[in-house]
Amino acid sequence: MPALISPSILSADFANLERDLGLIAGADLVHVDVMDNHFVPNLTLGLPVVQRIVQVSPVPVDVHLMIEDADRWAPAYAEAGAASVTFHAEAAQAPVRLARELRAGGVRASVALRPATPVEPYLDLLAEIDMLLVMTVEPGFGGQAFIEGTLPKIRRARAAIAAAGVDTWIQVDGGVSRGTIARIAQAGANVFVAGSAVFGAPDVAAEVTALRALADAELGGV
Repeated sequence: MPALISPSILSADFANLERDLGLIAGADLVHVDVMDNHFVPNLTLGLPVVQRIVQVSPVPVDVHLMIEDADRWAPAYAEAGAASVTFHAEAAQAPVRLARELRAGGVRASVALRPATPVEPYLDLLAEIDMLLVMTVEPGFGGQAFIEGTLPKIRRARAAIAAAGVDTWIQVDGGVSRGTIARIAQAGANVFVAGSAVFGAPDVAAEVTALRALADAELGGV
């Protein structure tokens, strides 16, 4: 199982997004946070900007919706050309129906959980989603410290995926860096969102490569 690195443009230069997207051409995905200042206390960007990012990004776009009324808005991001659309379990009225709608639209469907949201209610639904996003900081702002207490949740999710025999990815978002990524991979994650660790590095491309190598050393890189 190879490691996938998805740099978060939340830490990029919003005045030079196309330039910064070019810096992460060696990544596997680009993580785009959409926040509405209601579900989380921050406001970022919306559908028109995501549509343009899809057009110019050198890698597939991984949209993370931190918004209310996900059932209404998530399909529009699939139509915009995102490769993966993540909605929060806490913001969806009918998560299975929404995941099926996203999949029918040709994108990977992902469910995100806040740090304090238990994973157990969703373990029986793993076959309905392509990825489970375990938030390892409180959603809303970049640059936060990794919450160590989320590691057991990742382990339980990985064990349930193995038991069910499904190919559901586990993504981790929050505090991912050279100092934490090995432990996160050991716990069972295979998709890693890194914002400040990547865009704050002296050499952005080299940081992507270094993070992937550290995670692959734990995952086996196969």
